[in-house]
Amino acid sequence: MKINNIFCVGRNYAKHAAELGNKVPTKPMIFSKPTHSLVHADGKVIPYPADQGDIHHELEIVLYIGKPVSEDSSIDEVVTQMALGLDLTLRDVQTDLKKKGHPWLLAKGFKNAAIYTDFWDFPGETACAETAFSLHQDGKEVQKGNIKSMIFPFKDLIQYIHKQFGLSEGDLIYTGTPEGVGPISDRETYELRWGEEVKGSFVVEQR
Repeated sequence: MKINNIFCVGRNYAKHAAELGNKVPTKPMIFSKPTHSLVHADGKVIPYPADQGDIHHELEIVLYIGKPVSEDSSIDEVVTQMALGLDLTLRDVQTDLKKKGHPWLLAKGFKNAAIYTDFWDFPGETACAETAFSLHQDGKEVQKGNIKSMIFPFKDLIQYIHKQFGLSEGDLIYTGTPEGVGPISDRETYELRWGEEVKGSFVVEQR
């Protein structure tokens, strides 16, 4: 599967914005990650730094743009597949960057910071709203969300990103995380679930 650009949406769930003490945005907050951040959650052990402070998990729905996008494109016309993913954040690093007014790239774009599961056919926005997605840490649910709680729905995100940056076939959109973000730790096992179905998993190794 060809992947070109990785667009991510910040603070797209009001309760997540609140838990970090941030204001709810009035328009989508978009940032990007390099493709070298991508890593497949296929059960493998994934290494992460142990010397840069807390690394927080942020569970998200990931949309795959599989067809050309125009200003009036519908979701079903351009999104062909979806996955679950984690937008990992070096939280202490991000806090320091925010204080300095610097970009977030060091906190968001490090190696293995964009986890994704296997992709499956996009069932449509209505069907997505009928299913919750969740993250389980060593068998315990630590995050759970539903797109009904999004501030900016899929269509708004696609139109906004396309207008500002352009969207093309092969682009990914990490659509934002619900509340419940928290640190990952060495030797923990994580499962990303769509409803009751496990879509991907990985084990943390901190070095």
